[in-house]
Amino acid sequence: MKIGTISLITDKGMSPARLAQELEQRGFSSMFVAEHTHIPYLRETPYPGGRTLPSHYYRTLDPFVALASAAAVTTRIKLGTGVTLAAQRHPIIMAKEVASLDHISNGRLILGIGAGWNREEMRNHGVDPASRMAVLREHVLAMKSIWANDRASFNGSYVSFQDICSWPKPDQEPHPPIFMGGTSAASVDFAVSHCNGWMPIYNTENGRLLKRIAALCAMSSESLGSEFKVIACGVPPEAGTMRSLAEAGVDEILIKPRALSTDDTLFELDRIAAVIT
Repeated sequence: MKIGTISLITDKGMSPARLAQELEQRGFSSMFVAEHTHIPYLRETPYPGGRTLPSHYYRTLDPFVALASAAAVTTRIKLGTGVTLAAQRHPIIMAKEVASLDHISNGRLILGIGAGWNREEMRNHGVDPASRMAVLREHVLAMKSIWANDRASFNGSYVSFQDICSWPKPDQEPHPPIFMGGTSAASVDFAVSHCNGWMPIYNTENGRLLKRIAALCAMSSESLGSEFKVIACGVPPEAGTMRSLAEAGVDEILIKPRALSTDDTLFELDRIAAVIT
């Protein structure tokens, strides 16, 4: 089982380029970064973490810019979005960003996507929260059309275009692996229907989560093929927890280092590396 990290990269912490170098030197398999384009000042949607929204949510770097800087200084580590809010991004622009990043990283991108939880943020992007899964579906299908065709077209309820040309194409064929984030049944269904894998968030209800992961992995080996993977996010660096996830069929776990200063982050990475090796 591979072990990577997932972080909210901000302007107050370690740079994404330096973090990627440090992770690669310590043998981590991947570096995933999350995103919020903004946080509305007046917010009604409760934070899923169940407490006050942490301040670093307000300061996240754009994930594609952050990962491009990481790609420039590394050669091995996988680079992932965990997750990018694809329903809030225009699919023509995002298709270009994904293909460009996969190209400059020599095919190291993993595209984690999500429908989002902050309803006010969605509305500011013109997305009705009630329709976000339908919007996400069309955006994914539209991007797949752009990546697969020299003259791409798509006609949907939320996005439509005819005979467009967009290069580069992704280095990975037919496109970088796409993982759907979330823990709901709807996220599992979306992953099975439109993605190459599922990215559940590890939480205190881990018993139910482990059963769902095991059932999905069993189904994937029988009907989805061996290429369908599960990446568990936000996993504590504990031997027993990691062993349970591996036994359930998880392909990779992503540990979430705390948002700290550069020196403290290095200490944190050394502590995690000592546990997982």
